[in-house]
Amino acid sequence: MGFCQNHLAVEWTIWFIYIVDFLLDKLTGILLQEASLLGDAYDEIEEIKLELESMRSFLKDAERTMERSESVETWVRQVREVAHEAEDIIDEFMHHKDKEKHKSGFKGITKEIVHFPKNITARYQIATKLPKIKVKVREISDRSKRYGFDKLDEGTSNYMSRESWQHYAESSIFFGEDKIVGMEEKTEEMIEWLLEYEQRRTIISIVGMGGLGKTTLATRVYNDQRIKQQFNCCTWISVTQIHDSNELLRSMVREFFETKQLVLPNNFGTMNNIQLMAMLFHYLHQKRYVVVLDDVWDIYLWSSIRGAFPDNKNGSRIILTTRNENVATSVGVGYRVNHLETLQEKDAWALFCKTAFWNEPGRSCPQELQPLAHAIVNKCEGLPLAIVAIGGLMCSRRKAIGEWKKVYESLNWQLSYNPKLGQVKGMLLLSYKDLPFYLKHCFLYCCMFHYCSQIKRKKLIRLWVAEGFVKERKGNTMEEVAEEHLTDLILRSMIQVTETNAAGRKENFCTAYDGNESRLEGNFHHLSVHDRGEKIRLSRTMSHHLRSFFVFKTDTCTSLSLDAALSKFKLLRVLNLQGVPVVTIPSTLGRLFNLRYLNLRDTKISELPKSIKMLRNLQTLDVWNTNVRRLPSGISKLTRLRHLYMYCNNYQNSETSNIANSMMAPTGIWNIQCLQTLACIDAEEELIQQVGNLTELRRLDITKLKTVHGPELCTSIQKMKNLLRLCVTATNEEELQLESLSLPPSYLQKLELVGRLNTLPRWFESLSNLTHLYLGRSYLQDDMVLSLHKLSALVFLELRKAFNGKILHFKAKWFPKLNKLKIVELAQLDSLVVEEGALPTIQELNLIRCLELKALPQGVEHLISLQKLYLEEMPEEFIQMLRNDKYHDQSKVCHIPTIKIVCLNGQSQVVETLC
Repeated sequence: MGFCQNHLAVEWTIWFIYIVDFLLDKLTGILLQEASLLGDAYDEIEEIKLELESMRSFLKDAERTMERSESVETWVRQVREVAHEAEDIIDEFMHHKDKEKHKSGFKGITKEIVHFPKNITARYQIATKLPKIKVKVREISDRSKRYGFDKLDEGTSNYMSRESWQHYAESSIFFGEDKIVGMEEKTEEMIEWLLEYEQRRTIISIVGMGGLGKTTLATRVYNDQRIKQQFNCCTWISVTQIHDSNELLRSMVREFFETKQLVLPNNFGTMNNIQLMAMLFHYLHQKRYVVVLDDVWDIYLWSSIRGAFPDNKNGSRIILTTRNENVATSVGVGYRVNHLETLQEKDAWALFCKTAFWNEPGRSCPQELQPLAHAIVNKCEGLPLAIVAIGGLMCSRRKAIGEWKKVYESLNWQLSYNPKLGQVKGMLLLSYKDLPFYLKHCFLYCCMFHYCSQIKRKKLIRLWVAEGFVKERKGNTMEEVAEEHLTDLILRSMIQVTETNAAGRKENFCTAYDGNESRLEGNFHHLSVHDRGEKIRLSRTMSHHLRSFFVFKTDTCTSLSLDAALSKFKLLRVLNLQGVPVVTIPSTLGRLFNLRYLNLRDTKISELPKSIKMLRNLQTLDVWNTNVRRLPSGISKLTRLRHLYMYCNNYQNSETSNIANSMMAPTGIWNIQCLQTLACIDAEEELIQQVGNLTELRRLDITKLKTVHGPELCTSIQKMKNLLRLCVTATNEEELQLESLSLPPSYLQKLELVGRLNTLPRWFESLSNLTHLYLGRSYLQDDMVLSLHKLSALVFLELRKAFNGKILHFKAKWFPKLNKLKIVELAQLDSLVVEEGALPTIQELNLIRCLELKALPQGVEHLISLQKLYLEEMPEEFIQMLRNDKYHDQSKVCHIPTIKIVCLNGQSQVVETLC
């Protein structure tokens, strides 16, 4: 799964606040947990902490009031720099203390004696830095008081208020009918919901990110004559981001009374909420009404005013527009949700042309400008507000290629500084401002990823944890807390679940290097490199402070010298080299004592340096799909390791992996108590016996299992109460003996079994939470569907060489949630039967190399939810039924939007798509 981040120009203070906030959390933890190690440094660190707390309070005030004077900006930069400096010193200080704690025995004492001169120098340097940084912090704090920064006038601002931005944004998207495109279906759907027979009061929410046209859609519906004719009274209320329920109720009373020219009572101005709700209730209780609450942010708003709206069983409706799906789902029983999506390419182009070329014949784009115009529209990613704003900007430009090229190449600058595009920035900034503080830095971190690069969900979660963005919570792992953060951002329409992703940019948060500059200068702490083949040169200051370093996959081998780079990045927390064709990892890796996340997936390395054992803070190690065959034994000393991804073969698909290759786990890996992911390892006898000690495991991939070791593995698996994903592959054609797993993990969601099975284990029926199942090389003889249909939570099922029978029969009400079914290489299968009512939610059906299946599935016409039928190397008779109009069977699949056929033609594949 990937994500697409909405483009936001975010404020300069946010990351500075996070730096201070993060450092304060770190200092608090050190003072509480490591007091005995600190010695004389305790008082120094305590004083730094107290001063930073005062600074944090000021920074939050500055961020809230949007104060932006030059003197304040200078002061904030100083806070940022001293906070980073303090963090660097404290990290080094704690690293040396941690080393001392781990020294023991004759070998440790000998090393201490040998390195004594070097160690004593390092300790002295760190010890003298702490008092200096304390003085710096105190001076900066005093400066804020001296210049009166602690008395900010909250009434002044160089930016528009939230309410002003809201009004500006609203007015900008009330387009005329001739400028509205792509909303016809949504409009009719909304009107159908408003006029349907349902007599209960119904709440209909329009949900989507800022700028999608939620207010525009609501306006079209509200002004439709069919609505005016069917409802006794209507009113529209614009809800501000920071609402006052009393004023909101007062506004509704005014709207209703003024429409009917009714006189308000004398005490109206002093009425409380209960009196106002009673007044509204009395007015509405015999009427069929429709009320629009536009731009709702607070999930508690509806509960605070719902008493004003009687459910009088005459078809009344409430329409909410919101960016937060939590608002839509928190209204209780009787609600509908209409999700707005970005415009399709055709509609986006039509809207742009209507705006940019309104005075051209036919509102069409001149031929010579079309390539640039299309590129500009693509940058808008289907966001109507951005398309209209940029279309308006281009309308005022000369229709010359050179002029348009300048704008295209400076679009990022234009969005930030051109007042004509101010409403885009302001509209999207509202969503960002509404985020709780802990979500803001999670959101900003997405800008580490290159435009249109994929951000995998679990990878992003592990990175947030590694960076320290996620606080521990009793009863949850940090990964589970991070998952909640991600879900929250999705529900708030800040992140879209999609195929490709784009990320914004944040000043002084990170920078992206694409090879255009000869040398990178600055004080950045997060760096993304999109290498074009040039030599990467970093300034000394930047190298010293860098915390995150991403190099993205390129077509040419990167010229970055890892040995030189790693020797400079001593405070690095995240190192991501996924897909970069590096061959070796230098021993200087061991100097990165602060490293939490090391991603070497899809590289060409064949071994890891022994110095990796020195990375005591490492949480994630990923050497998936590399040439590494054995990990250094020192891996077992990494007691904070949470996720370990090892070698697999090149075969993978999006839902599951048919694991064939693995590597031997280092001895003692089972002693890493916090390990949550272990994928994928050889099933050695000692490992099988000991792996049950890893009770925190969420994922276990184990291969090359011998039949005789099956019962022992079952014993170990039964101890893993938290396991969510289990993949077990037998050696060659050996049988999987898993019957003795009497009590499988109750929360298991994904199961992959590759190897012969005489019958499906009895414990399958207890897997009530299983959503993904892959069976490979099982060669079952019995009717497996009869056993599997009891897995009612399944959404994905793949059967690959799993069945030797001739018929698969899916009966009514079986597999109620399944949306993807893959049937691959079932050599004897000659009949596939689907009864009406079976597979009611199926979206995709794949039939691959089932050479005896020569007719369409019987009952395929009942699969009304099917969106895609994928056929690969199926018999010619089967394919002809789809291609030839004279076959009766063709009419049975006319409801399927996409039918894709892949056939072999000699050594090459021929792909044909029927739509």
